[in-house]
Amino acid sequence: MTRSSSVQPQAIAVSKEQNGQATMWRVLWLGVLSLVMLMAQMLSAQARPESLAPLADEVSPAVVNITTTTVIEGRTGPQGIVPEGSPFEDFFREFQDRNGGNNGNRPQRSSALGSGFVISEDGYIVTNNHVIADADEIEIEFFPGDGQPKELLPAKVIGTDPNTDIALLKVEAPAPLKFVSFGDSDTARVGDWVVAMGNPLGQGFSLSAGIVSARNRELSGSYDDYIQTDAAINRGNSGGPLFNMDGDVVGVNTAILSPNGGSIGIGFSMASNVVSKVVLQLKEFGETRRGWLGVRIQDVSDDVAEAMGLDDAKGALVTDVPDGPSKDAGLQAGDVILSFDGEEVENTRSLVRTVGNTEVGKTVRVVVYREGKTETLKVTLGRREDAEREATGSTEGETEDPKVTEKELLGLSIGILTDKIRGELNLPTGTDGLVILSVNEVSEAWEKGLRAGDVITEAGQQKVATIGELETRISEAKEAGRKSLLLLVRRNGEPRFVALNLVK
Repeated sequence: MTRSSSVQPQAIAVSKEQNGQATMWRVLWLGVLSLVMLMAQMLSAQARPESLAPLADEVSPAVVNITTTTVIEGRTGPQGIVPEGSPFEDFFREFQDRNGGNNGNRPQRSSALGSGFVISEDGYIVTNNHVIADADEIEIEFFPGDGQPKELLPAKVIGTDPNTDIALLKVEAPAPLKFVSFGDSDTARVGDWVVAMGNPLGQGFSLSAGIVSARNRELSGSYDDYIQTDAAINRGNSGGPLFNMDGDVVGVNTAILSPNGGSIGIGFSMASNVVSKVVLQLKEFGETRRGWLGVRIQDVSDDVAEAMGLDDAKGALVTDVPDGPSKDAGLQAGDVILSFDGEEVENTRSLVRTVGNTEVGKTVRVVVYREGKTETLKVTLGRREDAEREATGSTEGETEDPKVTEKELLGLSIGILTDKIRGELNLPTGTDGLVILSVNEVSEAWEKGLRAGDVITEAGQQKVATIGELETRISEAKEAGRKSLLLLVRRNGEPRFVALNLVK
């Protein structure tokens, strides 16, 4: 009893001590948690500033309004709104005269508005080509600020590039101008904050903010690389800059997707890494000078890759090699370009852009896949603009189903290519191949775009001129375990490869 009563107070004391320590640890952990939350809030505040005003103050002096004026010729010919000889003719002529109707025969001036930005202190300005196209006069208005010109300054066009919709202008200013620099658009990530500035709807300088919604958008051209953003872009914003949070230009606002002409949060800005290269060439040469490989190409689809024995559907399949750099270097129709100047070729788009960005006259290594193995060729690039000027359009022709010996193969009605048919299809004399007389509309051939009048010149990457040769190519492909046969087809002189399934 005595021993028990002497132990009990000690146990109670120990329990109180443990409770005190637990309370202390809870308070300590709460303090640490509060500190972590405070630091997270501070980091968040740094990632997304409470105000964009400091950024706007920094970059806005370099953003400009662009006003263009175009002289429209007066209308010619009859302009009456009632038939000649009508009893109301005199009445309406008098009405038109009172309301300036005769002025319709005089030249008129039409104005348009856009945006741009200064890229050097000596007055070089970037905008969209469509903003200044066909303009007779171009005037630049600067953002109000210290040292900025107060009056409108005339601008001259240094050069334009319709392919990327970029134009370079120049003004002569009384003092050095404030300017902005291009950033690296490849570092822009989906979700990054961006700011668009410009002159929307002619309302004057305006700023809108949003995020990068998507990357590498392609709209219409071979060199397209658009950043998609939900920052509000409207008419008049064209040619204005898209800034990142460091104040660097990562895009040039160019287009919007809209059912009503106003912003619905889908805008497109040409990536700065494309624009900066174009601007350098326009500044140096007054025009673009893009590399030219001199081949016609198409993407490698899964069935084409299987038919050729490729492991992956990558690269660019050569469909034709006209006279030019590639023909001189030994490239052939049927080659698959896997690598260009040390860069892997994913598809035709990547090849076109890479070639276009390569210096004219440079000798590059081109790795191709040919007949089951790779070969490396050296090609000295030409200039695309020169080739395009020399190119001539193909002649279109209509055909009727010729009355010749034919056979049904691969969902196609195939016939021998005779001199008469060559004339009807406007084919060069001596063209060999098989003509497609008709196509089964429920066949794979129809789904892949083959039509009557197309000419098959190769099968299995070998020339064919008779139905027997085509049947032999089909048999050889089946014996080799191929699931499809690769055909080289020409339409109006334009070649393309099509792989047709051999397995029913």
